[in-house]
Amino acid sequence: MQPLLAEIRACRVCEAQLPLGPRPVVQAGADARLLIVGQAPSLTVHRTGVPWDDRSGDQLRRWLGVERELFYDASRIALVPMGFCYPGRGTSGDLPPRKECAPLWHERLLAQMPRVELTLLIGQYAQRRHLGSRARDGVTETVRAFAEFAPRVVPLPHPSPRNTGWQQRHPWFESEVLPVLRERVRLALGRGAGTDG
Repeated sequence: MQPLLAEIRACRVCEAQLPLGPRPVVQAGADARLLIVGQAPSLTVHRTGVPWDDRSGDQLRRWLGVERELFYDASRIALVPMGFCYPGRGTSGDLPPRKECAPLWHERLLAQMPRVELTLLIGQYAQRRHLGSRARDGVTETVRAFAEFAPRVVPLPHPSPRNTGWQQRHPWFESEVLPVLRERVRLALGRGAGTDG
């Protein structure tokens, strides 16, 4: 695993297209039980080099009921984005993740994490790649159908503060999805292992 992670962190495939240059951000361990597939690092994460080290990460940890210390334990939780580098800013937020990363790295990473019991797919890019034709038309409908992907996969919206309105418009997410999500996370990681609640 460590040689592969070093190879990913040294990747320069998209260098010419990245406004701030390459800084691949990933966390993975051979014994990880929980895999979180996100979109791409934010500007904050690009600067710190720590995955989900921003307000979106704070919200995600609240959703999961997981303390920060456990979240950053690579032997328990793998944090693998669709695009490993900050893609730059677009007109309505960050640009989509670079398309080169997932085909280059995901299969190799997943092959070295045979103990993953639960995969969280955050946002449309992760859901399209990992669910394929099983994904619905849009994130909302895919998340609403979360029970169909049980027990090994939970699709989620992006936890960005920009999506606060989405949560308000879809109260079923908090009442129906989050309790199931937290229970599955507890089961995957083991009770009493640094989860809240």
